[in-house]
Amino acid sequence: MLTRRHVLAGLGAGAGIAALPLRLAMAATPGDRRFVLVILRGGMDGLAAVPPYGDRELKELRRGQLAIAEPGQPDGALDLGGKFGLHPALAPLHEFYKRNEMLVIHAACSAYRGRSHFDGQDVLESGVATPHGARDGWVNRALAALQDPSGTRQGLALGQTVPLALRGRVPVASWSPSDLPAVEPGLMQAIAMIYQRDALLGPALAEGLKSQAFADEVMNDGQRMNQAPGAGAQQFKQAAAAAGKLMAPANGPKLAVMDIGGWDTHANQGGARGRLANVLQILAEGLKDLADGLGPAWSKTVVLVMTEFGRTAAVNGTGGTDHGTGGVAFLLGGAIAGGRVLADWPGLSGGKLFEGRDLMPTTDLRSVAKALLIDHLGVPAKAVEARVFPDSADAKPMARLLRV
Repeated sequence: MLTRRHVLAGLGAGAGIAALPLRLAMAATPGDRRFVLVILRGGMDGLAAVPPYGDRELKELRRGQLAIAEPGQPDGALDLGGKFGLHPALAPLHEFYKRNEMLVIHAACSAYRGRSHFDGQDVLESGVATPHGARDGWVNRALAALQDPSGTRQGLALGQTVPLALRGRVPVASWSPSDLPAVEPGLMQAIAMIYQRDALLGPALAEGLKSQAFADEVMNDGQRMNQAPGAGAQQFKQAAAAAGKLMAPANGPKLAVMDIGGWDTHANQGGARGRLANVLQILAEGLKDLADGLGPAWSKTVVLVMTEFGRTAAVNGTGGTDHGTGGVAFLLGGAIAGGRVLADWPGLSGGKLFEGRDLMPTTDLRSVAKALLIDHLGVPAKAVEARVFPDSADAKPMARLLRV
């Protein structure tokens, strides 16, 4: 059932989004592979999500209510092969790790070295080294490098808005749950007939209806497009489940971007349980729903999960952590050579912390993204270096992230 929101989306009102018929507009990437980018807005605490329990400094820095027990203890971290553990709330992701379908990249960060959410997210999504240095995103520029002469579209935005990473000259489709009431059956078809001779509204309405029909056909389990969204984190689970179902068919979209907030834990962060644990659990459950929805297509999928920066190594005075630098990224999917933690570990002693307070970043997230674009999606390396991530020669593509 269409809602007024989806009529506006079909017209591309105010957002510059081409709500094209997904059945027709989504071309296959090389090898029919899928790629999903998940942005964690607010700065996820990587030292809590993946505690380096083998670093003796951690216990001193994370005493009290933020402490997470070592593997094997009650509410302890889930072991990642020694030295590192996974927060217990991320248990669904541990199953991917044990199946060699998850890779952890620690002490990672974008090119940004400040502590502004706005600027940090801008750099993370634009792919350039300075805030506001580009008006489009690196994912959209990668799509441009993959475009074929027919101009077919491959990108899908999940959520209320199109993230900067996916904005640019290549039009993308979008999907989002809505809390607006449904219109009467047949009304939109009648309106489309009235405007079928209008040069602007006629094609837009027709394509919007086709897009709706594809989504309804794929998501045939009774979930309505006008399902009311829950809180922001809960809405992520809806979007992730929808992304899996929409991307699973051979004629569905092959690339998607979504985000989830709730990571700015200045106060009452909690340890194995609490505020941070709650949002970690939602993230893990949403990613599992994404994998379940993709079905067999999961074997050809890569999911990159990243955040604008990490958080301070030490606890602050309000039981939380402040804006930091080095953090954690996750890679998931059947195409990932997982079951590992990749970390040029800098250590947590005072002399090794960035500016005396943060985990020192030793991996550039652009190196991760470059490898995925080149080796997984088949974006030409020259295009990646020159256009997708300009002025990033020092960030060499990481090797051996994917299954052979």
